[in-house]
Amino acid sequence: MKAGVIFTGTGPILILTSYDSMTNPAFVEKLAMKGIKKFIAYEIPVDAVKAKYRTQFDIILGDLDQTDDLRVLDYNGHNIFYNFSFSALGPPILYEP
Repeated sequence: MKAGVIFTGTGPILILTSYDSMTNPAFVEKLAMKGIKKFIAYEIPVDAVKAKYRTQFDIILGDLDQTDDLRVLDYNGHNIFYNFSFSALGPPILYEP
């Protein structure tokens, strides 16, 4: 499982996914179905996300399929920026079709 912040045209979202990569074509297609066709993504350690979102994390994780799935954990940019420092983010992953 991976966790990450996806910066979109409308702001950041925090996601959990069972995809192996944030550039996996099927992952990109799932985002496109949500209207996200171009993005900047940063992976975050799953343990750090779990520590910050506890109950919400467990609920979302319980709904996450083991393969080929994507769940939005938070779509409030203020919360995401408050909960994670830039140093917690992995290297940027840039995607545009």
